[in-house]
Amino acid sequence: MQTTPTTATPPETVITAGWRCNGAETANSVNYTATNYGSTSFPMPEGTFTPYDQLTQAQVLGWCYANGVDQAAVEASIQAQIDDEINPPVVTPPLPWAVPAA
Repeated sequence: MQTTPTTATPPETVITAGWRCNGAETANSVNYTATNYGSTSFPMPEGTFTPYDQLTQAQVLGWCYANGVDQAAVEASIQAQIDDEINPPVVTPPLPWAVPAA
């Protein structure tokens, strides 16, 4: 996370958070994984202020979702990536004139 300096008022206000969503699935004894990541900026807080050292992951993720990160879309993208690994929509077969290696 990026914050304002400790000398600012209020100090260490989170202004940007990087986030990463990972997914994993095992199919046919093979492990498949996918990742989606980004960063989200936040307006300066109004009202209640939580000191930096008291922030929780759930709280910061809530800010991300409230400031443009579509949780359902990100998770659907992860699942689509995994589904495409399991059942590729495009494949590259060997050239029909290529002689297989012996």
